[in-house]
Amino acid sequence: MFAAGADPKVVRRGWWGTVILFLVHGLIVATWVSRIPAVQTALRLPNGVLGLALLSSAVGAVSAIPVTGWLVSRYGSKRISTGSSLLLCSSLALLGLASNAASLAAALFIVGAFAAAMDVSMNAQGLEVEKLLRSPTMSRFHGMFSLGGMIGAGIGGVAAAHNVGVLPHFAASGAFNFLALAGASRLLLDTHETALQREHRLPLSKIPRVLFALSAIGFCCLLSEGAMADWTAVYLKQVLQAGAGTAATGYAVFSASMAIFRFLGDIITARLGPMLTVRTGSLVAAGGLVWALSVQSPGWSFPGLAATGAGFSVIIPLVFGSGGRVESINPGAGIATVTGIGYVGFIVGPPTIGFASQLFTLRYALGIVVACCLISAILARSMRSLAAPGAPSTAVPEIHF
Repeated sequence: MFAAGADPKVVRRGWWGTVILFLVHGLIVATWVSRIPAVQTALRLPNGVLGLALLSSAVGAVSAIPVTGWLVSRYGSKRISTGSSLLLCSSLALLGLASNAASLAAALFIVGAFAAAMDVSMNAQGLEVEKLLRSPTMSRFHGMFSLGGMIGAGIGGVAAAHNVGVLPHFAASGAFNFLALAGASRLLLDTHETALQREHRLPLSKIPRVLFALSAIGFCCLLSEGAMADWTAVYLKQVLQAGAGTAATGYAVFSASMAIFRFLGDIITARLGPMLTVRTGSLVAAGGLVWALSVQSPGWSFPGLAATGAGFSVIIPLVFGSGGRVESINPGAGIATVTGIGYVGFIVGPPTIGFASQLFTLRYALGIVVACCLISAILARSMRSLAAPGAPSTAVPEIHF
């Protein structure tokens, strides 16, 4: 059922355009993370130095998020998601041109900024589509991101196994995705008028306790997802002595499981309810990662990685949506708060694991992710007071820090 006054054909086109945005974003992210071991080896970077370079990506993302929120409010999510996604594709080859840690950090700053801008703007487009559809669809959009991650990591694994150079791989991926996005941009909804209805910053003194808890869950889960994205292949290669192709396949297994369960997210939540879904997912993710960190064979780690992806799959779409259902605050302000704090976790996770692996080992450093899962399981009780997912939010979020 569509919102009153909405043209069904236009909304369906917008839905497919947003699907392509999320899919391509996952493809690009996985193209990079699947070749991190190759870049690390070629540049002879210790884990700590690699973590510092990854921190540059986080700095770029943090710099871009508030600017992107303002741009989306002023010009609409269609323009900004189109521009940022095309720039992201164009900048991917910079990672393959890096010749040392400094140039890699500079490239990651640029790519991180464009990736964050695309992330914020495509989620704003997705929320607008969901509002006009009057039916939950964000879980499926995030599922397309995971599907893109699975495909991109699989391609990266094949490229690594056949010793394809990083630069030609990144250049080809950037060019292909550029063409796909150029076509998809014509399908997106023009949300300029809606975007001008800006949400105000939510004062710290007015943030309800439940919103703090939701934000903490989002922070923990996105920190974990970021860490798994950037360090899974490195862990398999360094610690479990996997070949280049097998190491890159590890993230594909993680993403494939996440994609499958995200497509089933609405059914799972309807059966278990929001609180039990988040708690069960957190414990499944923790158990899966403990298994992957305990075994000594790359092949035996794959079931654990699959369980970790399944556990994380539904939590983020559900928690972000719950931010808009907190009583006494504007839905857009609630979503903006949870999304903004959660995204900080996504960008600080990878460098945190890198620094911790220098102090201990990578296997023990990834225990931070297990701890985050357990914290999320404990905080899930905060969702007991929230209404079950129903009509989607009517506001486009603006990220504030």
